[in-house]
Amino acid sequence: MPVRSSRLVRHGWAGLVASVLPATLLAGAAAAATPPLSGEKAAFPPFDVATFSGQLFWLAITFGALYWLMSTIALPRVGAILEERADTISRDLDNAAKMQAKAEETAQAYETALTEARKNAQAIAQASRDAGAKASDERRHAVGAELSAKLATAEATIATTKTSAMTNVRSLGSEVAIVIVTKLTGQAPSATEASEAVDQVLARG
Repeated sequence: MPVRSSRLVRHGWAGLVASVLPATLLAGAAAAATPPLSGEKAAFPPFDVATFSGQLFWLAITFGALYWLMSTIALPRVGAILEERADTISRDLDNAAKMQAKAEETAQAYETALTEARKNAQAIAQASRDAGAKASDERRHAVGAELSAKLATAEATIATTKTSAMTNVRSLGSEVAIVIVTKLTGQAPSATEASEAVDQVLARG
């Protein structure tokens, strides 16, 4: 776009210079051919009316040369630089938009993975708690069964020991009763009578 505009400007100014330059050249030539009047004091050259046409002539040539240099060398280079810079900016903006979209996709994927990880962690923790509770219940039941078995064994042992002890007590009581009755009455009772008497005492006691 800048190069095209510079070309249009160059063609417009070229037509203007082409239309003005011949008249300026003719006026400069006429002024150069006219001799100065004798006796007149020479004016400062830039303000001398007689040199205006020459000054305009060289001004037109200088302007034309400068315009030609600007339109053929400087302006195309500036236009190319501006166009290249616009292309670079457009590419950078496109790359930035792509990078932003990619960053947003990466952030979304990270959020999704984080959510899944949290769900998995919660599921693993719940499974661990359930497994721990189940193992604790099984251990408690096993310990309870073991204690019940030991208690039953202890009760059976106590009952056996008690029965054995009662048998020994009954036998010992019968013997003691026989000795006491013999000493008191001088007549020894029978073993059956002594055992019955001991049983009666144990039953009352």
